Amino acid sequence: MARASRQDAWEFFGAELKRRRELAGMTQGELGRRVFVSGGYIGQFEQAIRKPQLDVAQRIDEALQTDGFFERLCRKLIDKSRYADYFAAAAELEGLATEICEFAPTMVPGLLQTPEYARAVTLAMNPFASDEYIEEKVIARMERAHILQNPVKPLYWVILHENALRVPVGGHGVAAAQLDSVATLVRRRRVLLQVLPYAAGAYALPTGTLKLMNFDDAPPTAYTEAVYSGNLLDDPAVVKRAQSAYDRLRAAALSPEASLAMLESAAEDFRRCASTT
Repeated sequence: MARASRQDAWEFFGAELKRRRELAGMTQGELGRRVFVSGGYIGQFEQAIRKPQLDVAQRIDEALQTDGFFERLCRKLIDKSRYADYFAAAAELEGLATEICEFAPTMVPGLLQTPEYARAVTLAMNPFASDEYIEEKVIARMERAHILQNPVKPLYWVILHENALRVPVGGHGVAAAQLDSVATLVRRRRVLLQVLPYAAGAYALPTGTLKLMNFDDAPPTAYTEAVYSGNLLDDPAVVKRAQSAYDRLRAAALSPEASLAMLESAAEDFRRCASTT
């Protein structure tokens, strides 16, 4: 499904949600309370600004007695997404965020990946996939990264564990070029980078990645990801705990200046290894 037609489908989802909610005689706030989200979120679903997760669509069906209509439509749209179903909603929110704070414990995150690095990561995760499948995933990742071409937003703060600087993903040449690309974004002041060094020892989030997203007109959201699974979290108490963990990572990480120096040193190490092989 092309991007435009998928957005049209989400707009249809929202229009139907509004129509059926009003037929049921519910306000946005009333429906929100029944499905455990805010009334403002219901309004954003209806305007196709935000896309509900599958469990929310299921609860909407229960509240409005719509016999699985919204669940089926949500499943179809998720299946047509270019992203894994557990990540599709988070990918949509990236494009709306005014600020993104991310922690990556093992590799350079998707928003910063070069095509060659993204291809190596995708192939490692899908060793028997066709070339067409691999390229589709790489293109989708590069399209996500376009948000960093905007000189104003989102503000992007990333903390990389030193692991991400030391593993030669795609080979030493690809890894060097990847770190050079990140360094360029840092020097252009488009990305604020910190590195959590091995010397920091144990840290606040020992498993999985964390992405915090802030918006102009909506509450903040956290997204965590582990093995073939992800969780989009918008409960204020949970998001607050995630923000607190991220703040502790910031405190333990190197300064931006020292982080850039370590990044560039790691890139040079990769280049030396590439030249001798």
